[in-house]
Amino acid sequence: MEERIKGEYVRRTQKDYSMSFKLHVVQEIERGELSMTSASRKYGIQGDHTVFMWLRKYGNFDWESQTPLNMPKSPEQRILEL
Repeated sequence: MEERIKGEYVRRTQKDYSMSFKLHVVQEIERGELSMTSASRKYGIQGDHTVFMWLRKYGNFDWESQTPLNMPKSPEQRILEL
């Protein structure tokens, strides 16, 4: 049987992640404390795409224009959106 290292999580087998857990992982990645891969390993998240989707849903990055959400858009960008 494999020994668990203190502080590491066991891989989960179901989609049972709480909203607070998802937000915590997203915040750690956005602050630069973890990469997506290291967050998956640290918290035992199986799917590679799972953390990426959390970042898209709950993160502070505008994936359509590739800018942080809190950054104001230029008049040219606003015109292009229209």
